[in-house]
Amino acid sequence: MKHASYLVTVSLVLLAGCGSTPDRAMRDPAYAPVRPLPVPEQKNSGAIFQSRAGLSLFRDSRARRVGDILTVELAEKTRASKSAKTNTSRSNEVSMDNPTLFGAQVQFNAPRMLPLSSYKDNNLAAAFGTDEKFAGAGDSSQSNSLTGSITVSVVEVLSNGYLVVRGEKVVSLNQGNEYIRISGIVRPQDIGPDNKVPSSKLADAHISYEGDGVVAASNRQGWLSRALSAIWPF
Repeated sequence: MKHASYLVTVSLVLLAGCGSTPDRAMRDPAYAPVRPLPVPEQKNSGAIFQSRAGLSLFRDSRARRVGDILTVELAEKTRASKSAKTNTSRSNEVSMDNPTLFGAQVQFNAPRMLPLSSYKDNNLAAAFGTDEKFAGAGDSSQSNSLTGSITVSVVEVLSNGYLVVRGEKVVSLNQGNEYIRISGIVRPQDIGPDNKVPSSKLADAHISYEGDGVVAASNRQGWLSRALSAIWPF
């Protein structure tokens, strides 16, 4: 009896921990910022010497090198719908006349077990038919919207001058964290004078918005519930 109580207690503890998640923000190392590449020191070659390499009074502030940052304006809005309708019908009829044997139609007397009206003048004529019908309909719709902004860093400059960017924003709320992650490829000419680019201009874009904590865990099934839902009903 004690062993049974111990097993029940351990099971309850394990089930209680299935849906719990840590409150500490777990950053994804794949979205970590990249430090700019070191610039070799330049010597004074004129009357006006720039002490810091790459510093220019006439260059704009738009991102163009590894380690630079730019702001992505999130303006994602998708809507999809699908409907289908199917109707089919099929009917078959087969009939067979009474055959003729030696110039006369075949007739015979039925066995004694049949009703009296069917004793005589029976033949081999037969007829049968089938009728099949099917009707089906279905529809599905989905819409999503995501607005906001996130500042990302340039992690690579491609041979054609395009910028590979990625970044992560973590917002810690009451008993939970919200994660916004984004990556993609940006054309320098799509970056505005304010160093911003809309998310619709990102190529190969990957945008994710997810959360953890008590609120997020309460909206997810535990592993045992998911396992039971997968095998039942069959």
